[in-house]
Amino acid sequence: MLTYSVVGLGNLGEKISSNLLKQGFEVTVYDIDINKSNKLADMGAKQASSSFEAALGVDGFITCLPSPKISTETMIGENGAISNMKPGSSWIETSTTDVSELELVATKAKERQINTIEAPVTGGVHRAEKGIITVLVGADKINYYKHEEAIKAFGGKIFYLGDVGSASVLKVVTNMLAFANLIGAVEGLMLAKKAGLDLTTTYHAIQASSGNSVEFETVAPVILNGSFDTSFSLKLACKDLTLMSELGGKYKIPMKLTKLIEQMFIDAKNRYGDDEWTPNIVKDVEEVTGTTIRAPNFPDKMMDYKDVVEFLDNKNKNINLRNEKNG
Repeated sequence: MLTYSVVGLGNLGEKISSNLLKQGFEVTVYDIDINKSNKLADMGAKQASSSFEAALGVDGFITCLPSPKISTETMIGENGAISNMKPGSSWIETSTTDVSELELVATKAKERQINTIEAPVTGGVHRAEKGIITVLVGADKINYYKHEEAIKAFGGKIFYLGDVGSASVLKVVTNMLAFANLIGAVEGLMLAKKAGLDLTTTYHAIQASSGNSVEFETVAPVILNGSFDTSFSLKLACKDLTLMSELGGKYKIPMKLTKLIEQMFIDAKNRYGDDEWTPNIVKDVEEVTGTTIRAPNFPDKMMDYKDVVEFLDNKNKNINLRNEKNG
């Protein structure tokens, strides 16, 4: 069985690591915050003291980092990982990154007989936890097949798109569409609230309509709950939207909607903070209208629609039981 390292143990990297461990892979982990690697060490992961050390001897070096700059620095900066990777091994980039940065690192890696697989993931941290998150793959097909078992360990649906660079383009497209759906959900739910509609019924009705989306199904509940916890920050959203705008410029495509959404998220980031979750953008509408979009009993974490329904049913059953006891 091939061996892997995972560098960057945030909301996605930690879950990629744990799913690899659950499937029996030997995994070495590293994060600048040592506390993030301690939990994985308890599951059997080896702990490295640096990304450079994590690269030594493994068949696949997986990065899940917050920005293209950090990823590039990790790979080819001072004490870069590729200088400690063995020939024939692969860099597996799961971050959302800039295509030009990705290709730069891939070129440097190839000079050292190191392969590159881009494998950005999409679908939400709740699916990453279950090991069913969608993976978009750009790579030499033979090299991809070599690591397919590991990618399947942390992914659900896997789409092979072609050469290195192809998956990064599609990833920023999917993220832009998700952010557009989020803004639409916020404005739609606020209109429903101001018009006097029951928001729980509204949620279920939209889910069953042509206006539904995965973003709505999974993110509307944490807006209605008030936790806003998508485990995806405003800073990351702005980074991804900037990448989308830049790609539009490269291909000379008018990106009017993307640029509008990008500015809305930049404004929200500046008002509420880099590390606040993406649904905090709802606060702009709530402040103007003097109305909050909340409904009782919704979960505080993202989950798929069938799990939301089960969560609400259990909440309602518990409420009914308490009422019967108190009655």
